[in-house]
Amino acid sequence: MEKKYRIIDAHCHIYPDRIAEKASENTGLFYNMPSRLDGKMSTLLEQGERAGIEHYIVQSVATTPAQVSRINKFIADSVAESGGRFTGLGTLHPDSKDMKADVEELLSLGLRGVKLHPDIQRVAIDDERMLAIYELCRGRLPVLIHTGDYRYDFSNPNRMMPILEKYPDLTVIGAHFGGWSVWEEATEQLKGYKNFFVDCSSSLYAMSAEKARELIMAYGTDRVLFGSDYPMWEIDGEVERFMNIDLTDSEREDILYNNAAKLFFE
Repeated sequence: MEKKYRIIDAHCHIYPDRIAEKASENTGLFYNMPSRLDGKMSTLLEQGERAGIEHYIVQSVATTPAQVSRINKFIADSVAESGGRFTGLGTLHPDSKDMKADVEELLSLGLRGVKLHPDIQRVAIDDERMLAIYELCRGRLPVLIHTGDYRYDFSNPNRMMPILEKYPDLTVIGAHFGGWSVWEEATEQLKGYKNFFVDCSSSLYAMSAEKARELIMAYGTDRVLFGSDYPMWEIDGEVERFMNIDLTDSEREDILYNNAAKLFFE
């Protein structure tokens, strides 16, 4: 009998229904890969139920400071409507006029971390404007950061390393194995940092199961989270790709559930 695993999908983007399809389409255009799904909360839950997902870490990204409060309230409302199935991450923007107030509002809404996307927000991870975010989040909120893009130098590992060293008490999750499209370079440079975790979202499509296992082992199975990057991919397909990786039951349990639970629930 096939073993059933508890699964947290630790990387899901959702949008208000009225703009979800357009937002999802624009994300696909940014990466020159079409988004498979529409970005609606209802679609996420339908997809996740089919894939056996127990819980979801949901998020969105502000492209201007004016969007921050509105997005964070939408994420908090979605968490409240989810019947306990969602944990929300807030967004921040490096050009905010009152970053402290933004963080305090985020916390008051019950959000459990921060999502940043340097490539879309057009600011480097180690830019001076980002330091205020790290100062306010260190020791309080984990930060999930889009990392890596061969086309730009906003979020590549050379930018991440000095931040991990400067802020050892800042918990960072590097999306896409720490470096989308520059996976091997990222792994070589970022493995071994005690305050750095990664998720496997938007990565498994581009590599063999053997290569994925190699990256997981380099970071350590206690530092990798499962994520689908909904709405970019069908969730059941991402679960299937993950299950093709040669791992023990306990290693799968850590990546699929335990590691995310420790970061966001404890």
